[in-house]
Formats: sequence, structure tokens, C-alpha cells
Amino acid sequence: MVVTPDRPQWGLMIRFEHVTKRYADGTTAVDDLSFEVAEGELVTLVGPSGCGKTTTMKMVNRLIEPSEGRILLDGDDISTVDPVQLRRRIGYVIQQVGLFPHKTVLDNTATVPHLLGVKRAKARERAAELLDLVGLDPSVHGDRYPDQLSGGQRQRVGVARALAADPPVLLMDEPFGAVDPVVREHLQNEFLRLQSQVRKTVLFVTHDIEEAVRLGDRIAVYGQGRIEQFDAPAAVLGAPATPYVADFVGADRGLKRLSVTPIEPGDLEQPPVVHLDDPVERAAAALTAEGARWAVVLDGADDLHGWISAEQVRGAGGTVREHARRMEAWLPVGASLKQAFSTMLQHDAGWIAVIDEQSAGRFLGVLTPARLHEALRRSIDADAQELPRTAVAVESVSSP
Repeated sequence: MVVTPDRPQWGLMIRFEHVTKRYADGTTAVDDLSFEVAEGELVTLVGPSGCGKTTTMKMVNRLIEPSEGRILLDGDDISTVDPVQLRRRIGYVIQQVGLFPHKTVLDNTATVPHLLGVKRAKARERAAELLDLVGLDPSVHGDRYPDQLSGGQRQRVGVARALAADPPVLLMDEPFGAVDPVVREHLQNEFLRLQSQVRKTVLFVTHDIEEAVRLGDRIAVYGQGRIEQFDAPAAVLGAPATPYVADFVGADRGLKRLSVTPIEPGDLEQPPVVHLDDPVERAAAALTAEGARWAVVLDGADDLHGWISAEQVRGAGGTVREHARRMEAWLPVGASLKQAFSTMLQHDAGWIAVIDEQSAGRFLGVLTPARLHEALRRSIDADAQELPRTAVAVESVSSP
């Protein structure tokens, strides 16, 4: 099966050409698989156990050899490359980590550079940099042994070790599957932060559609040995290509899509705005003029401070500063609609403020439940019509 969706305009790093893996007993693990992964792209391979996703990944570093077809890595046919040399160009992270129990964390991380001939002192220096990059203080954790670490810390060391030789490609086989949900979410956050810095080409195997959606630039949804859909997370959730994909991503795919739909400036409402040093009378007049129950309060630099209600200013004197409440329910523009919904629930808020973190907290507007719903519908329609979200109009859910 050939999969050729639009992909980011980067260089091509991995290419599968009609690859099949058939075992001696007649079992076909992967059937006529063709797809491409761009340089710097993170592709998640997701599907049930036994569907061929791990086989696909292991063929990239020749832990499993294909029966038919070929695989290209940065333009090279990997069947012509010495397997040992090939694997030294590829980072590999597995669920159980596979750290050497008799080596310290620092020496575990320095293993591959040392094998490549880097002097021990230089390899350990590189290892210390990577431990810091994955959120482990080398002065605290470097001299510890794996059994002195938590499961989440061992996974971080595994990622650092895979990056130690600065490989262009990273293969990750359910790396966060053996830790509890809270640690798993934290590791996912840290990995996204890390990937934004190092921009490796990543194949990430998971059976969890929510993890696939959260991490992947694109998702390959596997059936039995074949890819049923290969597309951006929002497209997979918004427009499943087959009944199988629709069933796999679940009936709650609309909720899952919230996690991959960002807040955009066009989603926001503009409420009345007052400043800390304004007299209360001015705030009361602004609220009355717009028939509003509350106003957003900004400081002198137009950065978000808080809010004030019509009840607070009615008959009051002094300045807005004396009556304003601090704003707890806020997010930066670009955060996901899922984060917005969660923040509303966490603070029992009827709306959240949205700021521009790149401009030191400049207030942009507010997101209400109705606007959140409209943003989700607009995103789905935009994908279906292959248009930018700004070009799609939806009927307001608040209109009569």
C-alpha cells in the first residue's frame, strides 16, 4: 500500500518502498508497506498488538530484515549498509530501557560515544550535557546506578543515551508504557520540549491513540500489517479514512481532537477592558455601555492582571486596583482547546483569558465555551475543505 499524503517541506529521511515481512510459517507481519518520513518529523505508529508497527520500526535498524522491498535512510538503501554501522546512526529507546545495571547513569549515557572512539572524558562530558537536557541534574544523578532511579528517571536516561551519538533518527518502542499515567504525561511533556530543541526524525510506536495524537506530527494507524490512514492527528480524528480507523480512534474522537486543536486569535472574544489605575466610575461606565457583567483588568503595559465585575463597581469609589481580582484562569495563545477546557473546569470559570507569552503577557482576548465549540467545529470543517481555519465560517452556537 502506498501512502503519499502531504508532508512538511523538509528533507526526506526514511522511505519504505513496497516492504513486506513474511515469516517461515506463512505469517505476514507487514504487507506491501510504502511511506515516507521527513527530516525532523515525529511519526507515531499506532495500532493494536500484533498489527506490525514494531516490526516496521525494527526493520529500520535491521533488527528484522524485510522479505521484499527496500528501506532508504537519508537516501541510502540500508540493506547495503553494515548493520552495526547502521545502528550507530540510529538512536533506539525501548519500554524496559535496557540500561547496564553495573554502570553509573553517566557511563550508561556515554556508552555509544565511547564505542565510537570518543575519549572517555569527552564522552562523559557529552553525557552530562544530555542528562541536563532531559531534566536530570548530572551532579545529582550522574554517579547513581539504574536501580537507584525511579522508572521515569530510567526512561529519561534511556532517551539521553539514545541521543548521545547525535543520531539523525530515533526509534522509540512504547518508551513510556511501563510507567504510571502521571509520570507518563510528564515524560511526554518533557519529550515534546526536547524534540522542539533537537528536531530528530522519530518513529514512535504506541498502542495508545491519545499518546499518538499528542506526540505525532503525523500518525500511521495500523490495521493488520497495513497502514489504514497516515495523516496529521487532527485529520485522523476529524475525518477517519475507514470504518476501522473510526472505530480505533473511538466515538470520543471529538474530545481527543481538542488536544490537537490550538487556540488561535480568531477564536477569541473581546470583552470590556479597563486598567488598574482607572477610576471605578470609568469601569462602571464601560460595563454599562456594553451591557457586560465583567471586564478584564490590565496593567500599565497592557498585560493581563485580573478581572472586575459589575457588582464590585456598583456604587464603589477609588480605583480599579482596589477592587480587581487576580486572574487564575488563563492560557497562552497556541495552547490546545483541551487545555482550555481543563482550565475552565479546574477554576470553575465561564471563560479564560488568552495572552501572548512572546510579548510578556499581552492580553489578546477571552475564550468562552461557545467560542471553544466554534473553534473545534471550524477546525474540523477546515480539514474537510482543505482550507485554513480563518477561511471557514461556522454558524455561531450562541446565535438564535
